[in-house]
Amino acid sequence: MRPSSRTRYLVWGALGLAALFLPTAGWCADPIQDAIARASGEDYSPILRSFLLLSLLSFIPLMVIALTSFTRIIVVLSLVRNALGLQQTPPNSVLITLAMFLTLFSMNPVFQSAKQAGLDPYLRKEIPAQTAVARAFEPFKLFMIRQTREEDLSAVVSMAKMTLPKSVDEVGALQLIPAFMLSELRTAFQIGFVIFLPFLLIDLVVAAILMALGMIMLPPTTISLPLKILLFLLINGWTLLAQALISGYHT
Repeated sequence: MRPSSRTRYLVWGALGLAALFLPTAGWCADPIQDAIARASGEDYSPILRSFLLLSLLSFIPLMVIALTSFTRIIVVLSLVRNALGLQQTPPNSVLITLAMFLTLFSMNPVFQSAKQAGLDPYLRKEIPAQTAVARAFEPFKLFMIRQTREEDLSAVVSMAKMTLPKSVDEVGALQLIPAFMLSELRTAFQIGFVIFLPFLLIDLVVAAILMALGMIMLPPTTISLPLKILLFLLINGWTLLAQALISGYHT
């Protein structure tokens, strides 16, 4: 890949970082946007531009957690593992990898919209970097608003001591992102509660049977764990869970 092409793709990766720091819906110019615009232009040498853009790319994991469905998915997967009574199986690396691919599936329409609105015109040199950031963030903003509860947004706005926005256009990124994450955590724990119930029932039934048989010294988890795993396999639990998580974003 030529240096100019590589730099352009690095610019796109860095563009999303600015969305985290734009406090108003009007996307007013600020030092961060100006720095990105200069880095994508000719104000700096190619080596310095590459260094700046690679440094900004280190914030991509933060953006994935804050702007996508990754938070809900990884929390639900972790709760399922705890509900089964398994401590480190599947390992964290497996859960994170599965959560990343499920995030890509659920966020694909948003990514495509952002690419068409911001990346493609920017690579064709039709719009500047600041306009590309604003256009690319709009699909993410609409996605987050659809998944955010009004009471969570009101709470965040109240903590920021600001007036409640009257329309979607007035919602700022610094208020929307934490409200979105709070709503995602609430939804994830609601799903986890529903998942815990059948496994809790199995634990109670096994404990009651062992108590009735007088087998007090035998830990109930010794019997309930394989039963919970068997139940999860019979209902094809991982596939059903993945389908439910993905469909929750497409309704």
